[in-house]
Amino acid sequence: QVQLVESGGGLVQAGSSLRLSCAASGRTFSIDYMGWFRQAPGKEREFVARITWSGGFAYTADSVKGRFTISRDNAKNAVYLQMNSLKPEDTASYYCAAHLQGGPIGTMTRADEYAYWGQGTQVTVSS
Repeated sequence: QVQLVESGGGLVQAGSSLRLSCAASGRTFSIDYMGWFRQAPGKEREFVARITWSGGFAYTADSVKGRFTISRDNAKNAVYLQMNSLKPEDTASYYCAAHLQGGPIGTMTRADEYAYWGQGTQVTVSS
């Protein structure tokens, strides 16, 4: 089992920056992918970015590319999402997710590919 706890959300103005953190505990040695997703009210959960736990290879959704950066710190068992130039349409609950070794591997951009989820952190961007 893996436990995930997000932090760093808040209310900011458009154009501002935020850094989200996700702290992992439990069987972290078994993690191979970590992802960030977001969900706005009335909308489906949307892929934002993912990173490989060991090599740090990152992939970011086109909708946030150039503004959001995913990174990880294995020593701290943490994944981060640096969000710059925030827009009102970035308003959502942001969730981190983990995929463990041995599970099926796909694009790792779909929510159903991840078995472990945090409780989410709210990001609200005002215009």
